[in-house]
Amino acid sequence: MKFVLRPVKDTPQGFYLLLGVFSALLALGLGAVGYIEHYGHIVTGMNNQIVWGLPHVFAVFLVVAASGALNIASMSSVFGKTEFKPLAPLSALLAIALLMGGLMVLMLDLGRPDRLIVAMTHFNFKSIFAMNIFLYSGFVGFVVAYLWTMMERRMNRFTPLAGFMAFIWRMALTTGTGSIFGFLVARQAYDSALLAPLFIALSLSYGLAVFIWVLMLVSRGSARALGDVLMARLARLQVIFIAAGFYFVLVYHLTNMYFTKHHEFERFILLDGGIYTAMFWLGQVVLGTVLPLVLLLAPGIGALRSRIAASAGLVILGGFAQMYVTIIGGQAFGLVLFPGYQVSSSFFDGVTASYSPSLPELLLGLGGLAVVGLIVMLALRVMGFLPERMDDAALEMAPAPPSPAVA
Repeated sequence: MKFVLRPVKDTPQGFYLLLGVFSALLALGLGAVGYIEHYGHIVTGMNNQIVWGLPHVFAVFLVVAASGALNIASMSSVFGKTEFKPLAPLSALLAIALLMGGLMVLMLDLGRPDRLIVAMTHFNFKSIFAMNIFLYSGFVGFVVAYLWTMMERRMNRFTPLAGFMAFIWRMALTTGTGSIFGFLVARQAYDSALLAPLFIALSLSYGLAVFIWVLMLVSRGSARALGDVLMARLARLQVIFIAAGFYFVLVYHLTNMYFTKHHEFERFILLDGGIYTAMFWLGQVVLGTVLPLVLLLAPGIGALRSRIAASAGLVILGGFAQMYVTIIGGQAFGLVLFPGYQVSSSFFDGVTASYSPSLPELLLGLGGLAVVGLIVMLALRVMGFLPERMDDAALEMAPAPPSPAVA
């Protein structure tokens, strides 16, 4: 397969408008950081019970999606789907950009970003956070090396090895992100080894949804037509990934129901949790799972671009809802410190914590999204991450026999 990578040079006016929007969002996000740093976290909705707020929802979603955004590159180099090879550089670029956006939000939300060097040079290896520092930096290193082997002709022979190493590291990265919560035995909402494979499964659908959106936007902005067969294959992949993610969500909640100590938490999330219950059923299940599957399981889906774009957007919205329920709902649930005993104290034992996101938190999260957009747009403008043509003939994609699920 021969293809030529070219920068996006013929940029319409919309390119500069979107660049200005992302720049403004980043400026607002940095302004929110300065405001929080000056007045303290008291100006946010976070408190002593909910210490990870809305910015963490943005950050964890972006980090998890970064792993999944490498899907297309891994499909070509690791699983031998060479028809996706021309799209692999964009896949790797998006993975790096998403991780950078997520880490920026994490660094600026935790307080005292000026002590980052201390955190990077003094490690407590009993903490999963310390291990994640190596996972984050290692992921960027492996993906950069992977990009180099793809885009430097004389290094092409090392692409399969670099792709395999990047694939293994992305699995470790997502396992570490899920383990941040799975290792928290003090929280009844977490404390489950299933959270690691759950996050891996979710990363597949989140990352592919973001990739589809970026690919369609770049295609429209650069007047590079996308083939129907290509879009149909991406849609079929999305169906599989959504189903896999929902399977692990189902197993996670069924496993919790099996253990008596988790019954109260399951009742809280599934029935009595107010906003968290609504976000689980309406956001995570309906918007993030059921509706995308209904949209994608349509005959001739490759030509139905609006359905594919809508389903990708719904997966992203459902992902944010799921991260909100997992991170904030898990902290809001009142801890049962002494099961079987009546406890009354001034430390909020068994009391559902309240949390209302503040504007600075939202702006900080949007600032992370802006970083992703700016990295991708400027990289596409300067370097060739996309082929000149992306139609089916150029990508050498032959129509596959329709499966019963999507016929």
